[in-house]
Amino acid sequence: MPAERGPRRSRLTRAGRWVVLVGFAVALAFPFLWMLVTSFKRTSDLYNTANDPFLFNEPPTLAHLKLLFGETLFLRWLANTTAVGILVVVLTLALAVPAAYALTRLTGRWGPRLGIGIFLTYLIPPTLLFIPLSRLVARLGLQDSLWSIILVYPSFTVPFSIWLLMGFFKSIPRELEEAGMVDGLTRFQAFLRLVVPISVSGILTVVIFTFTLVTQEFVYALTFISSEAHQTVGVGVPIYLVRGDVYYWGSLMAACLITSVPIAILYNVFLDRFIAGFTVGAVK
Repeated sequence: MPAERGPRRSRLTRAGRWVVLVGFAVALAFPFLWMLVTSFKRTSDLYNTANDPFLFNEPPTLAHLKLLFGETLFLRWLANTTAVGILVVVLTLALAVPAAYALTRLTGRWGPRLGIGIFLTYLIPPTLLFIPLSRLVARLGLQDSLWSIILVYPSFTVPFSIWLLMGFFKSIPRELEEAGMVDGLTRFQAFLRLVVPISVSGILTVVIFTFTLVTQEFVYALTFISSEAHQTVGVGVPIYLVRGDVYYWGSLMAACLITSVPIAILYNVFLDRFIAGFTVGAVK
């Protein structure tokens, strides 16, 4: 009997894991399935409550995609969002990586305290900051320009990134850098050749976090940018596809699907490194 319990318990464990895995997969895939079906449904099919919302009760249509690409500047918004995301990622890495390393290695016991203080600035709600920042943008003459959000976004991506990377740099033994400097490397060379390659997981986490935040940020982009041609996806889609009390659900879902799929793929490709970056940063 005890010998039989082992294989039975093992089968039950595997079955339980598969049930949990399938449940999570269905739950996570459901929004994408909903957006995909809605993108190709006719409007009459969408608003008929007697129809099955998960099936095509009427023949599919491309009208929603034609409206999205033909009557809005969706492709322009995608290009703006991509450009802003890349530049903000570059600025964030250029500021956060050396700052986190300096606070971890070069400031003694005050480094962690300063890191926590910097992180606390990330917790300030954007609704409290957009008014003074809008005055700053106006004085710089950057109204209705993508440069306004390119310069403002690092104000809340850099603090979080510094806090995250500090935890990652703490997990790297100091002896590794000391050995490199004994072999003739300078502190900066040891940082570039030894610390940065080991910290790829944390750096990728910062990249994904920053780019995702840029694509979904709303308050600053709405405040600083007014013309349609300079909008990002996060602002342009809800503004120009919600006209009064008319919601163009098919086009809205198509826009959400097109913008979310690349980010979802990016998350899945670097999932292991993403989890490692967050767990190391949180634990340390």
